[in-house]
Amino acid sequence: MIGYIEGRVVVRRDRYAIVLTPGGVGYELELPGPVAASLPAPGGQASLFVHTVVREDAFELFGFATIEDRETFRILIGITKLGPKTALAILSRYTADDLARIVATADLDALTQVSGIGKKSAQRILIELTYKLEGQAATAAAVTAPIPGGGVLADVVAGLTNLGYPEADARRVGTAVLDDEPDLDVAGALRQALKRLASEKA
Repeated sequence: MIGYIEGRVVVRRDRYAIVLTPGGVGYELELPGPVAASLPAPGGQASLFVHTVVREDAFELFGFATIEDRETFRILIGITKLGPKTALAILSRYTADDLARIVATADLDALTQVSGIGKKSAQRILIELTYKLEGQAATAAAVTAPIPGGGVLADVVAGLTNLGYPEADARRVGTAVLDDEPDLDVAGALRQALKRLASEKA
């Protein structure tokens, strides 16, 4: 698996580039728009972190300026029904920090601005990214921001409804989670509620 490429830019286009390594091999890499735009003109040197996709009918390389961007790409392609092309389209529009804020505020409209993502897809992406980005403090903090005067259940219900779930389902599942594990905080209860809701749809 190719993880990193360094060499001379031979071709640079809006969404891809060809980089010639010192060994004489030219690699074509698909890139997020901002990464492609930041590359030097042909003849200049470039270094990119790479994610390799191998299928029966394809061998594709996706290039990123930072290891963090590559990790975000890998998180995105781990989402149900979200392929590399859509993940690249998302990263062409939003940075990893942007995505954390989008998920934190349940901003469906921001995701639907990406070509190929409709409202239902945006809801699914938000739900799954809540799990996958939970290590990023901005996401967990903002999605589970407490409601003045409300308890854990109220905050969980608010978080789930912000993610597009009907209030009745949010309250039902939130109540069940807290009945089973009354000591959970908001973040923990929200994670468990999302798991239950996902299993109900499976």
